[in-house]
Amino acid sequence: MSESILATHNLMKKFGAVTATDDVSIDVRSGEIHAVIGPNGAGKSTLIKQICGALRPDAGHVELMGRNLSDHSTAARAQAGLGRTFQISELAMEDSVLENAVLGAIGAVSGPWKFWKSALKTKELTDRADQALARVGLLQERDSRVANLSHGQRRQLEVAVSLTLSPKVFLMDEPMAGLGVEGSKIMTGFLDGLRDEAPILLVEHDMDAVFALADRISVLVYGKIIASGNADDIRSSKAVREAYLGDAK
Repeated sequence: MSESILATHNLMKKFGAVTATDDVSIDVRSGEIHAVIGPNGAGKSTLIKQICGALRPDAGHVELMGRNLSDHSTAARAQAGLGRTFQISELAMEDSVLENAVLGAIGAVSGPWKFWKSALKTKELTDRADQALARVGLLQERDSRVANLSHGQRRQLEVAVSLTLSPKVFLMDEPMAGLGVEGSKIMTGFLDGLRDEAPILLVEHDMDAVFALADRISVLVYGKIIASGNADDIRSSKAVREAYLGDAK
């Protein structure tokens, strides 16, 4: 069995009478893509927020390479190796592609960045940003304004920003959202190779992408994991078909 890089232990989060995550324990192992799927409102984004530190669980904890992250802020978790992309883009739309990537690189390189312009002139930061942009095929767009990029290119830029942190694990919240068929194919191919650099916890509604990419799949319904296994296990699960997949196989 591969080494567990990221693990959640009995995460519980309630909002009034609604239990968003109910005793959720999952892990992400070296070299794999572990997908979390489920209907809208199942608790997937709440789970990601607890892992990243944006939301404090009522019970349970998160470990990165065996290290309890309970006392770590969102920024500290990113510096420790959690690389996140978002369901809804959080890029700085009026800034350049390079400036967005450098913002990520600042989080990975220690230094007294008192002035934004000094960071942009720091070779260590710009080199790290350029390397990440090259990885996702956006180096030629480094000086372009983010608002002028296509939706697919913005998704690629989010991955590049995450890459500048040299993460130990990627947390990807619906990276296919808003992409067309061709864009999804391109992103699927990229993520397939990315797992060799760091494993991926993937939250995604595009089931073609999930079944093509995931080594393991966990199904979250009303805050609870109802099934985990490989693609064949999930396709053949009666409970999963009734709760989420319907008759799709």
